[in-house]
Amino acid sequence: MTKVDFKKTLKHLYSASAKEPVIVEVPTMKFAMVDGAGDPNGSAEFQQAMEVLYPVSFTLKFRLKKSQGFDYVVPPPEGLWWMEGESGFDVGRKDLWRWTLLVMQPEAVTRELFTEAVAQVRAKGNPPGLSRLRFEGYDEGLSAQVLHLGPYAEEVATIEKLHAFVRDCGYGSRGKHHEIYLSDPRRSRPEKMKTILRQPVKKR
Repeated sequence: MTKVDFKKTLKHLYSASAKEPVIVEVPTMKFAMVDGAGDPNGSAEFQQAMEVLYPVSFTLKFRLKKSQGFDYVVPPPEGLWWMEGESGFDVGRKDLWRWTLLVMQPEAVTRELFTEAVAQVRAKGNPPGLSRLRFEGYDEGLSAQVLHLGPYAEEVATIEKLHAFVRDCGYGSRGKHHEIYLSDPRRSRPEKMKTILRQPVKKR
């Protein structure tokens, strides 16, 4: 049985250069999502979101492997970040942040399968964040992205580089700041951390 790795089959979406941003077209994709607000550092709400995304995602993985013979690597966690009523995203005002944590799901995952996976996780322990978990499609469309190397706290310069690229290409920013976390902070040195930063764009 061949194991699909979406970081390879969707390489243009799950890899990026740290040197130069690029424009990509992001198709509508399915995600397990949890919404929240505020500073994620030390937040119980944020931690609870992480603690439900992967149990459900792995339950779906094993279900599809058993029932359809389809095996895959569960994709990395991602985050959407924004501020209510603001045109931009101020990295210095964590208290005003709104966020959605998400994990991409294969096309084979249906709403019915997702509901069944949630029920299985609930039966095993019913973790606190499970009631906030939802299954939705997300249509991001035309976007600019770049790779940030280093700790999350040092993303400002890379974000500024990304937005300058967007302006220089004749686009305007729209939608939510998007991050894809390619490194596990528990296992990677801060200077080796890899995070894709993505910004949806629009024609001016």
